[in-house]
Amino acid sequence: MTEEKIRRISQLAQKSRTAAGLTEEEKAEQAALRREYIDAMKQSLKAQLDNTVVIDPDGKPRRLHPRS
Repeated sequence: MTEEKIRRISQLAQKSRTAAGLTEEEKAEQAALRREYIDAMKQSLKAQLDNTVVIDPDGKPRRLHPRS
């Protein structure tokens, strides 16, 4: 997600709080940008957790595994 897209999300959020509101086209753009942002955050968190190592009480490193 680029800084430009994040700024656009903020601009649309600010405009939605004004009396003018958002057009249908802007609402669709906002929804698409929000979805892209959420997906990017989830991917980033997943990558971070995939690289997380927990140290057992024995001192052995152990990778986290997804729950079944």
